[in-house]
Amino acid sequence: MTSREPITVLHARIVSGTGGGPEKTILNSPRHLVGTRYRALAAYLHAPGDAGIEILRERAAARECPFTALADAWPIDIGTLRALAELCRRENVRIWHGHDYKSNLYGILLAKLVDVRLVTTMHGWVKHTSRTPFYFAVDRWCLRRYEQVAAVSRDLFDAALAAGVAPERVVQIDNAIDTREFVRRAPANTSALRRAHPERLVIGAVGRLSNEKGFDILIEAVERCLVHGLDLELWIAGEGDQQQHLEARMRASKYHDRLRLLGFQKDTLALFEAFDVFALSSLREGLPNVVLEAMAMDVPVVATRCGGLSAFGRDEQDMLLVDVNSVAALERGIACLARDPELRTRLAHAARARIERELSFTARMQKMVALYDRLELT
Repeated sequence: MTSREPITVLHARIVSGTGGGPEKTILNSPRHLVGTRYRALAAYLHAPGDAGIEILRERAAARECPFTALADAWPIDIGTLRALAELCRRENVRIWHGHDYKSNLYGILLAKLVDVRLVTTMHGWVKHTSRTPFYFAVDRWCLRRYEQVAAVSRDLFDAALAAGVAPERVVQIDNAIDTREFVRRAPANTSALRRAHPERLVIGAVGRLSNEKGFDILIEAVERCLVHGLDLELWIAGEGDQQQHLEARMRASKYHDRLRLLGFQKDTLALFEAFDVFALSSLREGLPNVVLEAMAMDVPVVATRCGGLSAFGRDEQDMLLVDVNSVAALERGIACLARDPELRTRLAHAARARIERELSFTARMQKMVALYDRLELT
């Protein structure tokens, strides 16, 4: 390899549906490496027939991210391993960058077949199932065998150390936002999405519709605010296995006309622009991209002290933090913001300034380049 040839990084991840927060990091990475000695590609493993992969393919194209999708039906598939090895050879991949337990395991197996160095990003485990303890165990085993581990929040940094990763191999690189893309261009009450009732405050939430997101708690907290006469609506955007349950929960509510389940939303920028308040009710999180996006979009945030947010959030400075799994605490936080427009403005402006100062995507990729450089590739 000559000094002018780029070093190729392959981001690998297993995904269902349209994915989540990690996709915003992975698909944005290649264009932010332009001008460095690295180039990046993405390879996504998905269940056969999962239509969400085509949406991810479109998003990758829009972000100029070279994208490969591989149907992967089994826990470990020799055919998938061979396809990944061929991709690595064809694209001259030097760095395998895993993003979950399965891509981490495939990376270790591939390192026996092709000459790749091993890097992974820990995004956090939030969705718990009966198989989660097994996945945890596999991931811990893998992490100890990776050369560099990036954790997106302080709690995950600590978890890597607890899993036995050597301290010199772990670095905290927080999630970040493309501040050129995520910027508010109009007041919330002028949004076309709010034509019916522009005067009502909109409490917004975005995320996978699953238990760990605490949307039942959020719905009840908003209902209590409505009982006390606050003029607001709740909009929840996302898809997932709790969709039917949440739809039924909203239909049964006395305030069903103030509760909206929006499903998958392609234009998240327009959605954030329509929000007056962003509410995160999660029981478990790392450092969620949706909170950073809300901050970048000048939307004041009320969030639970879960996972990485307990260390990241600055209560009453750039967001309001409330107790996890508490309807009363979340109600108080929402009501406080709903009643105080000056507080909303102050928190929103402080949050946007912090994103620009500390959490721009450009700055994040500079840290990632430094991590790759530590591999001392020649």
